[in-house]
Amino acid sequence: MKLIALSMLGVAALLYAAASVLRARHPAWGYVAAFSEAAMVGAIADWFAVVALFRHPMGLPIHHTAIIPSNKDRIGENLATFICSNFLSTPQVLDKLRGFDAALKLARWLADETHATQVAWHLGALVRYALSALDDARVREFFKANVLEQIGRLDAATLSGQFIEVLTTDGRHQALLDAVLRKLADVLDHDEVKARVSDAIANEVRYLRFVGLDNVAGRYATNKLVAGLISLVGEMAQDPQHPLRLQFDEFTASFAARLKTDPDLRARIDAIKHELLQSPALGQYLQGVWSEVITWVRSDLEREDSSLRSRTAEAIRMVGERLLGDVAMQSWINEQLLAQAPRLIDRYREDIRQYIIARVADWNTQEMTVELERNIGRDLQFIRINGTLVGGCVGLGIHAVTQLLST
Repeated sequence: MKLIALSMLGVAALLYAAASVLRARHPAWGYVAAFSEAAMVGAIADWFAVVALFRHPMGLPIHHTAIIPSNKDRIGENLATFICSNFLSTPQVLDKLRGFDAALKLARWLADETHATQVAWHLGALVRYALSALDDARVREFFKANVLEQIGRLDAATLSGQFIEVLTTDGRHQALLDAVLRKLADVLDHDEVKARVSDAIANEVRYLRFVGLDNVAGRYATNKLVAGLISLVGEMAQDPQHPLRLQFDEFTASFAARLKTDPDLRARIDAIKHELLQSPALGQYLQGVWSEVITWVRSDLEREDSSLRSRTAEAIRMVGERLLGDVAMQSWINEQLLAQAPRLIDRYREDIRQYIIARVADWNTQEMTVELERNIGRDLQFIRINGTLVGGCVGLGIHAVTQLLST
């Protein structure tokens, strides 16, 4: 295109030279001279204008030339402002979000088995990498030291007392007592247990062995014991004011209070805690647990038929399917997105603008100029071509009017 534009300028110059020589022979050459002269002026003027966008014409530092390189930073700022004002304004983004229905698209995407599997694979790879990094002696030692340190800082007695108080709130401990006693009664009512208790009682009544009543006495005592326990459990279950229940209440309340206030009891519990923490076996156990968990998870994730990965994929797909069928939840997600979007847009819009400004400022001026000229230079050459033709036509018109007025 540059060659075409330059060729037209050369043709105009040749025409002007020929017309200047032949003007005296015929008046028509005057029109040709006027056309070619104006065409040269238009071509050169537009060449200057096009070149001035990208560089100094002929290397001369003429003011207001090399416009793009000289104003690169200002162009970047204006571009950033234009993008943020016309594409990232809060009303425009919210309108786009309302029509986007992000919750429905997310549900469909997650419900797809392929996508769920892909997410599970990526999560598995991330976990596998993390585990490989964590399976290090330094990490294990750090884990052991920090766990033991945090346990050492715990006030075990106070926490135990608070835990017991939580259990006794609203009579929860009574329900626990009922469950324990019923379980004990079920265990004692088992034939095998009864047989063992009978044998134990029979061994204690050896003097009856001589008359053959030891086993009879054992079975009789066992039946009485089991029946008595079952009866006791029934009585306690039916009577909230049963003496044993009240004694149990008093004991738990008293023990909880002692755990928080009794110095001797607190000191004993604290001593037991420190003895456990100083035991090498506990540290080795924690390190072993850490290594075993990491080894198991990593070996599972390395298998093609990983149970963790398949369960993760199934869970993701299930979430997508349930979300797909729950219009109310979709509405909630979209509402939350629309509610939070203005704050996020206002917060990050200026950051985006500054990012664009910084990126344009970092561009190499020469590279940017060459790239812009390469992409839009073809269209700019049409300015030179049109300038040549339009200039020639204007010159021809002016000459024609001048000739008309002079006659």
